[in-house]
Amino acid sequence: MGTRRSGGDGEERTATRAIDESRHELQVRLAAIIDSSNDAIISKSLDGIIRSWNRGAERIFGYAADEAIGQPVLLIIPPERAAEEDALLARLRAGERIGHYETIRVAKDGRRVDVSLTISPIHDSSGHVIGASKVARDITLERRASEVLRASDRIKDEFLAILAHELRNRLAPISTAVQALITQERAAPETKPALELIERQTTQMLQLIEDLTDVSRIARNQLPMRRKRVRLSHVLRDALEMSRPLIDERGHTLTAKDAPDAIYLDADRARVAQAITNLLNNAARYTEPGGRISLSSERRGQVAVITVSDSGAGIPPEMLPRVFDMFVQVGDEMEKSQRGLGVGLTLVKRIVELHGGTVEARSEGSGRGSEFTVRIPVAAGSPRRRRANSSTSPVMDEPRILIVDDNRDLANSLAMALSSRGHEVRVAYDAPEALEIAEQFRPQAVALDVTLPAMSGMDLVRQVRNQPWGEKIIFVAATGWGADEMRRRALEAGFDHFLVKPIDPAQFLSLIAAPPGVAR
Repeated sequence: MGTRRSGGDGEERTATRAIDESRHELQVRLAAIIDSSNDAIISKSLDGIIRSWNRGAERIFGYAADEAIGQPVLLIIPPERAAEEDALLARLRAGERIGHYETIRVAKDGRRVDVSLTISPIHDSSGHVIGASKVARDITLERRASEVLRASDRIKDEFLAILAHELRNRLAPISTAVQALITQERAAPETKPALELIERQTTQMLQLIEDLTDVSRIARNQLPMRRKRVRLSHVLRDALEMSRPLIDERGHTLTAKDAPDAIYLDADRARVAQAITNLLNNAARYTEPGGRISLSSERRGQVAVITVSDSGAGIPPEMLPRVFDMFVQVGDEMEKSQRGLGVGLTLVKRIVELHGGTVEARSEGSGRGSEFTVRIPVAAGSPRRRRANSSTSPVMDEPRILIVDDNRDLANSLAMALSSRGHEVRVAYDAPEALEIAEQFRPQAVALDVTLPAMSGMDLVRQVRNQPWGEKIIFVAATGWGADEMRRRALEAGFDHFLVKPIDPAQFLSLIAAPPGVAR
């Protein structure tokens, strides 16, 4: 019996020794892992004294272990961030783990180090929190790279804005001059097809410019929205007007079916029209000449459903999940070169989502047509009826108009277009000349470039508004800069309306005929 007990004791001692050796081996391995980590792994007591310091900490912060251990952790914390440590210690005492906390630390040589921290409480055998372990990852390079990318994005956005501005200023005179020639009865009949072709292509070029500038707005999540109650049928009418030239050019048959009852949306009329226009243009581009396109709308419960379908190229099943991605196009390289920038559907998706809606693409495959369905919540409540306003000024039949722009081609072409409609028009190419003409001519409406040399259009508006004869003049800002900030500044300066070049003469005339105070 005693021998057996002695054998049993030996077996227990052997098992205990094996466990101890296993634990020691595990500790050695853990220590090796910690020591070889590229991240700084530090432990500290609850009073903020450093208890351990691995090689990663030496590499990142520059202090050797014997320099750091026993020192307050404030050794590597910037003075202005000392309060962070107190807040972190309070959370640790509560047993909380703090993951991926980004902050700044200071190295021995004074360098600021961007770090991502993960902090965990250390418990004793009784479960009490006695300290904390910190894993600090140096993210300085990632942060710098991110800053470089942001700077690059800013440069890209500025470039796109300047490019759009310059292209608009070059295309605007062409567009306006062509419209003037088309409306003039003395233009030779044989020139009309050529003029209409120029007008269509110019319009499409301007739309490409708008899509290009909207790309950066989407990327920065800054696509501007000006929402109000609008009737869906009016939005669809706008979209049809904008897409009609391309549909007609390709000889498609278009069927439009409106909902039987009026549907109202809380929406940005121009943006939703842009989305539907992009769907119609997409259908026109991907449908062979002579194909069929349909547009329909209906109300299903509290949702307006708009459907655009075509008999065109269709969408392969593998492409359906990607059709709304930026720059994605369906078809071979030769076909893609004829189908724009590949941002139209991305814009559709973003615009619809900003209105709380969804858009879905369906197709039975290549050569079998496509169908896009947009769903947008309808506006709550009943539409308010307009009340007659007896104080509204009468509409001006043929107002005297002053055009002010340092781009002579643009100013002259707009003057030509408005003069061909029977209006009395004067032109000025800078602010001093505009002031002189305005005082003599006493215009009722002014199309004014915002960014004139010497004196800006905004300063000119303020100066004219201070004249007794200038208070009731209708000022329309004309600019190649389409940013919302420019619109806000222009309206604050005293402009009544805001238009992005090229100016459509018909739109300009409708604006100056609007009731006073209706800024657009």
